[in-house]
Amino acid sequence: MSYLAADFHVAAASAAALVALAVGAAGGLAFRWSERERRVAEPAAPEPLVPSGVAAVLQVLRSSAVLLDPSDAVVKASPAAHALGLVRGQRLVSEELVAMARRVRRDGEIRQLELEIPRGPLGGDTLAVSVRVAPLGSQLVLVLVEDRTEAHRIDAVRRDFVANVSHELKTPVGALALLSEAVLSASDDPEAVRRFAERMQREAHRLGNLVQDLIDLSRLESHDPLTKAERVELSEVVEEALGRAREVAAARSIELVGSAPRGLYVLGDFDQLVTGLGNLVGNAVNYSPEQTKVVVAVRREGELAEISVTDQGIGIPEQDLKRIFERFYRVDPARSRVTGGTGLGLSIVKHIAATHGGDVAVWSVEGAGSTFTLRLPLLGDPPPAEDGRADGGVLELNTGSRTT
Repeated sequence: MSYLAADFHVAAASAAALVALAVGAAGGLAFRWSERERRVAEPAAPEPLVPSGVAAVLQVLRSSAVLLDPSDAVVKASPAAHALGLVRGQRLVSEELVAMARRVRRDGEIRQLELEIPRGPLGGDTLAVSVRVAPLGSQLVLVLVEDRTEAHRIDAVRRDFVANVSHELKTPVGALALLSEAVLSASDDPEAVRRFAERMQREAHRLGNLVQDLIDLSRLESHDPLTKAERVELSEVVEEALGRAREVAAARSIELVGSAPRGLYVLGDFDQLVTGLGNLVGNAVNYSPEQTKVVVAVRREGELAEISVTDQGIGIPEQDLKRIFERFYRVDPARSRVTGGTGLGLSIVKHIAATHGGDVAVWSVEGAGSTFTLRLPLLGDPPPAEDGRADGGVLELNTGSRTT
């Protein structure tokens, strides 16, 4: 009887173990099945729309860069694109650029084009840009825009300059050719020969002035005065500029008056500054009636020095004031022919002022004269004079006489 009981207990224990094993296996299978179902039910995580690293690259690009999604909405834009006004909100402003992006998205081909696009929402000026559009991955389109407006402007200025130079050179050269023929045909008339010879001298003088101005302008544009700058005292510049104009002024009975505080210094090129101021004084003398006065005055205005040249001449019409600093522009072409003016003097002044960190302005009324003001940044505080005064005295010049 004891053996039967023992066998019964062993059989019961084995059955219990088998049941536990079956339950465990079923539980494991059920867990794996539930995990599989959960993975199938959950959608896969979407790939990032902007590839890793692209956003960082856009931040350092000099060109304007814009990323468009499949709906043509702006996903990312570089700071340059915002500064150029290509992006407003989440859209690309130019419809032409949007159309290019759609064509690239459709066929996957990289496209490049030169376009003119509006500078702002109100139209007006346009930007000349070079555009390159390329697909980026399977969803994005990259638009690269390079602003070529300044380069186009420089090209246009260069073409105009060459055309103007050609025209200006042809005029005196043609006149000299005609006058030489007239001299040959009038060889038996001494009076005619003398008259034609005088005109030839004037045209030769005009041609020489034009060539010299072109040389000066070329040198100015190829040389930055601040690369080898020196301390320049403005009273010395005034003295030298007036000295160069004294002979012409005396021949026309025009009084030259100059006044400049000593101890005012600027950083720059002495010869260039004398050339700029000398052009202003020369113009004042040439466009003033006899028995009048040309005054040059220097004063300190905060951190700037203002050099004014005032005449009692014919003045400048209001409609010409905005253009007188353009190359070859003349208010009175007939008078320029008489005085030998080339139309480059004021543009040279403007260039010298700009390269020295300053500017030049004009005030004028017809019949009441003109005042040209050259403004330049001063170089620190003026050093004290020997007598302790800050200004160091005043230089005064009057038609060849000098008092201090």
